Amino acid sequence: MEKLARKQVQALTPYLSARRIGGSGDVWLNANESPFGNEYNLSLNNLNRYSDCQPAELINAYASYAGVKPEQVLTSRGSDEGIELLVRAFCEAGEDAILYCPPTYGMYAISAETFGVERKTVPLTDDWQLNLPEIERNLDNVKLVFVCSPNNPTGNLVNRNDIIKLLEMTKDRAIVVMDEAYIDFCLEASTVDLLAHYPHLAILRTLSKAFALAGLRCGFTLANSELIQVLLKVIAPYPVPIPVAEIAVQALSEAGLARTKFQVLDISANRAYLQAGLSAIEGITVFDGWGNYILIEFPDGDALFKAAWNEGIILRNSPIKNCVRISAGNREECEKTLAFIRNYYQ
Repeated sequence: MEKLARKQVQALTPYLSARRIGGSGDVWLNANESPFGNEYNLSLNNLNRYSDCQPAELINAYASYAGVKPEQVLTSRGSDEGIELLVRAFCEAGEDAILYCPPTYGMYAISAETFGVERKTVPLTDDWQLNLPEIERNLDNVKLVFVCSPNNPTGNLVNRNDIIKLLEMTKDRAIVVMDEAYIDFCLEASTVDLLAHYPHLAILRTLSKAFALAGLRCGFTLANSELIQVLLKVIAPYPVPIPVAEIAVQALSEAGLARTKFQVLDISANRAYLQAGLSAIEGITVFDGWGNYILIEFPDGDALFKAAWNEGIILRNSPIKNCVRISAGNREECEKTLAFIRNYYQ
């Protein structure tokens, strides 16, 4: 079967999600999931019918939350499908390229490679910001430029002025895709207001993080209506299951938004608790984080990761040397993790 697969697929190394890596323990801080398990009501009396491609109630609810028009919203199976749709819709295999800036989210590269689209990389600067001169030098044949802010795994925000410079630089050349999967933890840093000025801007959002719905697989792409119409040409006929739409609409209701706001504050407090506690340990560097996770540099990150794993504390190894990413879980999980790391370095 392997020989029958497309050459790009034969050579492909799949994205190692937290669940694929596995683990066994009682503290799971490796996937940037919310620690909250919220309850929802489902009618389940119309599952004999196909769902709408873009359920109006869901589209309207998210448009209201994001502050855009309904025609500027597309919903999909997580923002991962949004990445794939953009690559499929705008990039010709063997001709076009995407550009992204590591260290960053791995699915940009995987989606492009799957469809035979070239991947160009321009590493972030030492302070994890965009290297604009180098990006400009590498824009030939680039159709999509992916920027993650807050960036995963580093946790930092990309400078807004640099994002605007990038948008100016790519006019009539490429689409800038802002991945805002973690923006609900710092909404003031969103680029959604720039949609009115830059028709080649697309923004990826998700309900997986702040809305505590990672298992629902519900994401959104925000863009001008013309770009959305292009994506609708390549999306599956029924991408949003009826139960997914029902739950998402409840999460985006007035009561759901109030609950999410409270939970975001709680998670942010636990992130700050981890930052403060870990910063007090000699020899450890804790980087500022704006999502629901933090990145920490240890004297030997791999050894710390394995030791925690063996104790049932499942963290996330980072591609950055000696760095480990830790999600902000509930207070008990954060306390147990902090206590383990303190004892490890005593």
